[in-house]
Amino acid sequence: MNSLPKTETAAQLTRRHFFGECGYGVGKLALAGLLTDAFAKGRPTHFAPKAKRVIHLFMAGAPSQLELFDYKPLLKKLEGKPLPPSVIGDQRYAFIQPDAGVLGPRFPFSPHGQSGATITNMMPHLSKVADELCFIKSMRTNQFNHAPAQILFNTGFPQPGRPCMGSWLAYGLGAQTEDLPAFAVMSTGAGISGGAALWSAGFMPSIHAGVRFRNQGNPILNVANPAGIDERLQRDSLDLIGKLNRRRLALENDPEIATRIAAYEMAFRLQTSAPELMDLGKESPATLKLYGVDPAKPSFARACLLARRMIERGVRFVNIYHSGWDAHSNVAGNITNNARATDQGTAALLLDLKQRGLLEDTLVVWGGEFGRTPMVESNPSLNRKLGRDHHPQAFTVWLAGGGVRAGYTHGRTDDLGFHVVENPVSIYDLQATILHLLGLNHEQLTYHHAGRDFRLTDIHGKVVKEIVA
Repeated sequence: MNSLPKTETAAQLTRRHFFGECGYGVGKLALAGLLTDAFAKGRPTHFAPKAKRVIHLFMAGAPSQLELFDYKPLLKKLEGKPLPPSVIGDQRYAFIQPDAGVLGPRFPFSPHGQSGATITNMMPHLSKVADELCFIKSMRTNQFNHAPAQILFNTGFPQPGRPCMGSWLAYGLGAQTEDLPAFAVMSTGAGISGGAALWSAGFMPSIHAGVRFRNQGNPILNVANPAGIDERLQRDSLDLIGKLNRRRLALENDPEIATRIAAYEMAFRLQTSAPELMDLGKESPATLKLYGVDPAKPSFARACLLARRMIERGVRFVNIYHSGWDAHSNVAGNITNNARATDQGTAALLLDLKQRGLLEDTLVVWGGEFGRTPMVESNPSLNRKLGRDHHPQAFTVWLAGGGVRAGYTHGRTDDLGFHVVENPVSIYDLQATILHLLGLNHEQLTYHHAGRDFRLTDIHGKVVKEIVA
């Protein structure tokens, strides 16, 4: 990492070739380097940050912007008629023909707040905090299918193997607590197409990977002691295992052994901190009502409340994946169900953060991997009707808090919602802007691997300065 451009970093010091050049104390050096890299507090940034932490609400499956935030009344007028060939160009779709008819928005929209942001009536709670939101309505991607598009959005590359945003921030900023991981992951809804690659550390030491918290039962798999194992026996066992691992580290020169040592120690601390974190019993009735949470039942709203508790306790980056937005059929029903599941919890998170003085330096990001088509998807052989196909050319995300312009809309699509016509923003631009808000120059935040310096944005990306407050 080049947060300190003129000095070597801990991660660089733990590279395998360095171990090969050292003949004394390599185990201690490796472990010290890794722990410094993982648990450093207040690591210097490239410039003053506006945000200290991120809560990323990833809507897996790609929500329809045309039913949520990008209102296109012309689609209603043209419903059933095909789009002109000049609009579609050479774009091809997996499940609809180029001459498929237009599908108008399924729900009414209304302006909200002093900003006048147009938001679907299906999100009444979010509409009440419209003036906190910064919309980017000109997002676009070069990936058409779910898994590669999700992986690109989270890692900057459409194939597994690269570090995700949470890993880059854990690596670049260090941890704020030793009792919880710097990077936490939760999921609600059905399965996620991109899988664990979305929160993987890739080629970085795996201590930078996201730690997944479960919705019920033990918060983390295998964190509880089995029957008959008390704390003293566990401590003795960990000390012995640690001693053996240090010996192996000195022989093998493998940073992953140092990662394993650190992971064992983190797991020991998590046996106390994780259950306390997940226990909502001390939250006030007013807070539980705000989120609409039943503490005993898993839900997206419960995950949002846990995210607030995590960042209060020093977690740097929280990912919440809510899947199920893939509306190839019955887009109206899809939006109805997902809005019901996510609307109140999302708005409550923003209100809760603001009233606690946390929103100003907590960046909240909401969005999916791409958008949905203005044309209808109806395929009797697949039992599909009144749906929308994948649309990489244009979609909407929003941000809040953390130094972004509140009550602002950036970019615009054409009257059909097909093409971006003003201020296009790529996935790399959004990633560069997120890093910028956290005080990191995306061109200088690098990790040396396989003979070259990698970065989250690879060779792309520019900061969207217009959305920075």
